Amino acid sequence: MNAYDLLENLIQKGVHLWVDNEKLNLRSPKGIMTPEMQAELTAHKSEILTLLRDRDVTTKAASVPLSMGLSLQTIGRLIGGFVKKSAVEYKPPVIDPRVMAQKLTVTFRPLPKGYKQIEIIKFREELAEKLSNYGVKILSWEEATTEFYYDVNLPLINFNKSLKIRGIKAEIDAVIDVEKNPNFIRKLGVYVAEMLYYVYSQFILNNQHISVSRIAKLSSWAEDHVAKYIEDPTNTQVIILSEIDKDFVNPLINYQEKINIGINTLVRTFSEMVIGVSKDKISILNMNLSDSIFPRKEMEYFVLNSLVPKVFVPIYPLLLNRFTLEQYKPHESSYAEKLVKLGNELASTGLFPPGFKLCEVIKRKSHRDIVNVIVNGRTGVSYGFVAYVEPPQYVGEPEITEDEWQNLLSVAGFSSDEFRQNEKGRYYIKTKVKAEYRYKQIPDIWLVSSRSGANKTDLNLESDIIRIGLKEKLFLQLPNGINPELVDIKPSYDIYVMLAISLSAALYTPDLIKNGAPIVHFHGYPAAEWFKQNEYCVGINNPSVPCGTYESGVLNFLGISSLANQQVDNPALVSLIEPDHGTNFIAHDLEYLVQRLQAGCTQGQIELGGKHFASLKTKLSDR
Repeated sequence: MNAYDLLENLIQKGVHLWVDNEKLNLRSPKGIMTPEMQAELTAHKSEILTLLRDRDVTTKAASVPLSMGLSLQTIGRLIGGFVKKSAVEYKPPVIDPRVMAQKLTVTFRPLPKGYKQIEIIKFREELAEKLSNYGVKILSWEEATTEFYYDVNLPLINFNKSLKIRGIKAEIDAVIDVEKNPNFIRKLGVYVAEMLYYVYSQFILNNQHISVSRIAKLSSWAEDHVAKYIEDPTNTQVIILSEIDKDFVNPLINYQEKINIGINTLVRTFSEMVIGVSKDKISILNMNLSDSIFPRKEMEYFVLNSLVPKVFVPIYPLLLNRFTLEQYKPHESSYAEKLVKLGNELASTGLFPPGFKLCEVIKRKSHRDIVNVIVNGRTGVSYGFVAYVEPPQYVGEPEITEDEWQNLLSVAGFSSDEFRQNEKGRYYIKTKVKAEYRYKQIPDIWLVSSRSGANKTDLNLESDIIRIGLKEKLFLQLPNGINPELVDIKPSYDIYVMLAISLSAALYTPDLIKNGAPIVHFHGYPAAEWFKQNEYCVGINNPSVPCGTYESGVLNFLGISSLANQQVDNPALVSLIEPDHGTNFIAHDLEYLVQRLQAGCTQGQIELGGKHFASLKTKLSDR
């Protein structure tokens, strides 16, 4: 168990740890601190001290109120369903790339002998310099690695051997390597390794689920990708520097083709990110599959606003254990029916590709098995989401007076100047709207959403639509009769984003959501000229955090709330831009949203991919 996992494990068991005068202190429930646990704590003491200091700094920074009167810590706990959790049981969001950079540790793998890609070598040197300038801690390969034994097990021929190699320590956030072209002998070895893994997994393991590191050890002994040297694949990302893929950044190639190119590039390089390099351009690819391109002269902007956020907040799905699981009857939900209609009517836009099954795109079984673990058992991948938020649910008046606010009770873990509750347990915030403080009830938020991997434009009412709730915690309602252990029905990666947009709209643009509202996301952008009166665009200058992350939810919340301090009356539609990813839309009416998106596609003003992002950045400030 590494230091981070040990700390999280102790916190979940009710152990309170803090730093006082550079000493580690703890208070624990009876029976938790066994001799074995105490030994683990002693072994990782210095690392845990560092983690606790960093967490204290982050918490203090996140506690400073923003322009609307709420702190990042309060916003994060609201949208994440952490109201009932203690302040030490969750990590406050970080949305400033400069702060992110100062929390990162990366290393560069030494270049292979005879490596002659001059542009990539130059880029690599410049990248190290820029990262260091922003405060990223860069360790040498010797500092970032430690000796450990890599077990090669070939059960079918009874071959067992331990190879001593240098492995990358678990605390390293990213390792940066270059793409290498394997020779014939290595290709032959890879083929043999894959065949042995296939037979072993089918007939010995009987397709049992095993860890990523175990799969890699069984299947990757003949390869030289850096991923197999990583101690903790869930904490350390692999970034590959490669020649820019001209097809992937070609604006004439449609986005559906680019999805296949991107997926196979990530799988081929065994990496979470691939940075394409040419003499005058940079591209960056991760599972968001954005075809973003940056001029080399914008290297500093690329590093700080695109690369650093992706390293700081990796893409991971929201696990089912974050939800209280329930069931609902889709046929009794008018909003589920509206969602089916929304998807059907958006089919003509082409903005929601049907997606793909992992087995159709990823050819090697070992790679499919690794991706299966990473995506938490999802059998397919699709891009974008469709959702329909129900009218916010209040108990009593949605807004109270200042005198009534003063009589409310404080809530443990929250600033009483921001967040309180009444005697019935309803929560209220003090927030600033157009320079005046308002006192608003936090409503219960419920929405229906397409499940992860569903065909958004051909949803099955009985099996493709889930219902998500946000109260003091998260709720997931599955269609009646669906067993999540038997059927691939998991929530979208973008749940935090959906809930953040919905809650922020209820608080700051209530007319937009009072009768319910459609919310959609696709991997493209509208042109600046597409927007009409009473349509607003926010988020253009946000850091490009990956989809569905906690931080992306916070940024979308802030995007909606920023409209409250502008002269915005009766917004018909809000576009929330996510750089290197795509666009979220919320509108007051289903027909209006569909008509506007259809018109944009017909006129060539809305397309998948990054074609229109430059015009947004050049011509629009957040409006």
